[in-house]
Amino acid sequence: MTSRISVIIPNHNGSRTIGRCLEAVFASKFDAYEVVVVDDCSDDGSLDIIGKFPCRLVKLPARSGASKARNEGARQSRGETLFFIDADCMVHEDTLAKVYNAMDRKENTVIGGTYTPLPGDRDFFSTFQSVFINYFETKKKEPDYIASHAMAIKRDLFMDQRGFPEIFLPIIEDVSFSHTLRKAGVRLVMDPDIVVTHIFNFSFIKSIRNAFRKSSYWTIYSIKNRDLARDSGTASLELKFNVMSFGLLLMLAPALSLARMGVAALLVTALVLALNMTINRRLLASMRRTKGTAFGLAASLYYVLIYPLPVGLGGLTGLASYLLKYRTGGF
Repeated sequence: MTSRISVIIPNHNGSRTIGRCLEAVFASKFDAYEVVVVDDCSDDGSLDIIGKFPCRLVKLPARSGASKARNEGARQSRGETLFFIDADCMVHEDTLAKVYNAMDRKENTVIGGTYTPLPGDRDFFSTFQSVFINYFETKKKEPDYIASHAMAIKRDLFMDQRGFPEIFLPIIEDVSFSHTLRKAGVRLVMDPDIVVTHIFNFSFIKSIRNAFRKSSYWTIYSIKNRDLARDSGTASLELKFNVMSFGLLLMLAPALSLARMGVAALLVTALVLALNMTINRRLLASMRRTKGTAFGLAASLYYVLIYPLPVGLGGLTGLASYLLKYRTGGF
């Protein structure tokens, strides 16, 4: 049967998740598909796991990054539609059928999916991150970008646009590619029914590190792209206001202990918190709906009182990196 969809999966040392990823793909109820796994010089036993599945394995000769792996997978694919996922994502039995139906007779259009609110590992920090991404990626029908963890695009269009940038900041290559597509007149559409379940394995430290790293790279790209204030998926205006509110509360903290300023500072603090909670109310409601009131309350406190710190520090680091390194070069 002709492959209607090529599922392309980049892999680098994904032995902890690639087995579950491929099991899920080959449990699909949609028949006309192929699976292309591009291994980026793994040394953790991934190849042994991949070899147990009837997929096409492409091995890169040197460590090259996810963009190169995705582009090579596209070049070696045969499907009419390319569906990009990650090695730590699991499609559902009907995901490929939904991709096919969404892409049927769609020209000059890229369709994106997102993570399920509940991740493949159900601990607190993984669930927080999955709800966070699901909410912000599905907020707009025509989003600012389509994430590469669930991106569907016609093969011809992908090849015409030369794929993901291979010399670029990590994490942001799908944002850059999306912006290139939009400038070329391609429509970006989010379909919230197309979902993959992501395996985060997040601890508190991993959550903080992820927030810092993404914020740093995103800030560099946003300054370069002159869209720092854009409402862009997970780099949302809500999150940016959350970080600014946190910074303001830090500045108010010393005044709370002063007799003359304590009451006024307390009132301002209450006002800032109330405004922040109002602006972020839909995200916080999503936290509550996903896993109940207790989780919603804990996730809200984490989002408002802890999460802004690594995001803000990452943003400052990104700004410093841009000023010191990128303003004279480019990336």
